[in-house]
Amino acid sequence: MSGSKARMQAIAAVTSYKPSSPPVNFKTVSSKDVFGANVFTLAEMQARLPKPVFKSVKKTIETGSQLDNSVADVVAGAMRDWAIENGATHYAHVFHPLTGLTAEKHDSFLSPDGKGGTVAEFTGKQLIQGEPDASSFPSGGIRATFEARGYTAWDVMSPAYILENENGTTLCIPCCFVSWTGEALDKKTPLLRSNKALNTQAQRILKLFGHANPTIVSSSAGAEQEYFLIDRNFFYARPDLLNAGRTLFGAKPPKGQEFEDQYFGHIPDRVLACMLDTERELFKLGIPVKTRHNEVAPSQYEIAPVYEDANVATDHQQLVMLTLKKGAQKYGMECLLHEKPFAGINGSGKHLNWSLGNSTQGNLLEPGDNPHDNMQFLVFAGAVIRAVHKFGGLLRAVVATANNDHRLGANEAPPAIISIFLGEQLADVFEQIQKGGAKSSKAAGTLTVGVDTLPILPKDAGDRNRTSPFAFTGNKFEFRAVGSSQSIGGPLVALNTIVAESLDFVATELEKATGGDSAKLPGAVQKVLQDIMAKHGAVVFNGDGYSQAWHNEAESRGLLNLKTTVDALPQITTPEVLAMFEKYGVLTARETTSRQDIYIEQYVKTVLTEAKLTVEIARTMIFPAAVRYQSELAVTCSNLKTLGYSFDTDTLDTITKLVKGLQDSSTAVEEALGHHSSSLLEEAKHICHTVLPAMLKVREFADKLEGLVADDLWPLPTYQEMLFIK
Repeated sequence: MSGSKARMQAIAAVTSYKPSSPPVNFKTVSSKDVFGANVFTLAEMQARLPKPVFKSVKKTIETGSQLDNSVADVVAGAMRDWAIENGATHYAHVFHPLTGLTAEKHDSFLSPDGKGGTVAEFTGKQLIQGEPDASSFPSGGIRATFEARGYTAWDVMSPAYILENENGTTLCIPCCFVSWTGEALDKKTPLLRSNKALNTQAQRILKLFGHANPTIVSSSAGAEQEYFLIDRNFFYARPDLLNAGRTLFGAKPPKGQEFEDQYFGHIPDRVLACMLDTERELFKLGIPVKTRHNEVAPSQYEIAPVYEDANVATDHQQLVMLTLKKGAQKYGMECLLHEKPFAGINGSGKHLNWSLGNSTQGNLLEPGDNPHDNMQFLVFAGAVIRAVHKFGGLLRAVVATANNDHRLGANEAPPAIISIFLGEQLADVFEQIQKGGAKSSKAAGTLTVGVDTLPILPKDAGDRNRTSPFAFTGNKFEFRAVGSSQSIGGPLVALNTIVAESLDFVATELEKATGGDSAKLPGAVQKVLQDIMAKHGAVVFNGDGYSQAWHNEAESRGLLNLKTTVDALPQITTPEVLAMFEKYGVLTARETTSRQDIYIEQYVKTVLTEAKLTVEIARTMIFPAAVRYQSELAVTCSNLKTLGYSFDTDTLDTITKLVKGLQDSSTAVEEALGHHSSSLLEEAKHICHTVLPAMLKVREFADKLEGLVADDLWPLPTYQEMLFIK
């Protein structure tokens, strides 16, 4: 079948699509009744476990104390019975390797009983530890490919859950993944370590403020997930989307997002049905999704949760991506999580809302009504300011991917310059501190709309800033630079650890200054915060992050502007970063270095795949279509000339030049791919500075041809078809 026929059939299939899933009767099934139904919750444990066993497990979850392995057999038995009652035949250790994806190894509960039958078994040992093949996952040189052994370890802090399939269910056990030699090969292990470091240093601050026996301090997270939905018929007709997740070709449509009519617009019925179904599945898994809406670009949407414990939120975020993909397929659509699937319109991010707190003091980044009087809040906020300025390069590096390079710095995402937006109220308080002491806070106030029937609205003390990569949003910071397809584990590890380092610095300074005398604390806090603002206040910026003026100003302030992944990733292994991760027991130097190597290799592999696809599509789909049309025009021109008619050959000449350009630029990409570098980083630089520009040249010729070649010959579904036919 020719490409153009496949495209036309895809359009016909979209317009005749009928959902196969039966509608849910929401009059009889309430979301609140299904929330957490597939989760082995504390309440489920309490109902099934002996009281001493339950108290032991609960203590580990609530205090972070080491799990008592002697209770594992009892927990495993209860978990097995619950899972089998819910239709499970297998259990799976689920972990997050350094691919950034989710991995799982399934084993059956059933074992032969020696009498021709079977018995359902699941021991404490099987619960606590599994053994996947570690050599098949990226390790950055920690493991040779012939050394296979690795271990998964049950993470009791994140609840087990049931994953449903139309033919059965599987008990899923969240796990860490480590090498046989003990190094972390995953996202979760360093996240748990970073939470431990954060708690240790935060406890010192709370002690200084007179809190006796505060509960464990942990970070919290909530990731706003942006994504695109397009019909699967279009998806399968685009080899670039199928293999790379983004379109490598595509002319700008006559209408894009310039009318600003997409954002918060009416959600199409088919999309809304998919959202409702997906949310219901997420509710079953105990994932507190809260918000849904149309995003700025056509066919772009967002789902956002209430934020929760960072470790659990990370597991839940992976499940959100998986469930979005599965849900879309049920409704004949494909969920695109790539950061920039379509050029010229907004890409997708994953705004990571981050805070820290505990059950006794609450949210430690809650400013209250009078932030200038809230010393404890100011200390924690000041520590964050110091951390982001001191380790801005690391924060840029943990969101650096080939995919995210297409988004960061564009007019839909924060720039590659890491800065902090504090808002008018908080910025004013810290300016007062820098000048000698905060005496007041700007009031929030009210807003009168001018319509008698409308209520007076409470007005926040400061505006929001969508151009800031790290913005304070009331009682948390929003890390807006995270990419839509990323695991939030890496960014959370960085945030937790740099803030732990900063809290360590602040606590040490306050302990020295007060000598245990609480009366000296206000003066000591003022001095430490004043010093922080003098040395690190350059990172605070409340203006337009998109403007060239800010880029110039940021340079004068000494802030890094790491525009590409190749520029950013070496920040992971600076001496300061290596020493910090080592000091707080989050990552050894070997583990940190391995991560940098893995991420550089992933960058290279991603762009190489795209480059090969560029040549393949250009040569086998676009070139034949263009030549056919070129031939048709040439024949028409010749026939008219024979009949004595004049014929304008400008279009034919233009197409001839573009076809030649397409051929030559495709050859240039192939030649660039033949390059061999002395190191992985040098290869990444070649990819960034030579291969990517060569690919864009091919696209330039192809996209111009799309605007000239007869529509019935063009082989690829167009932007206006994919984005607007639903």
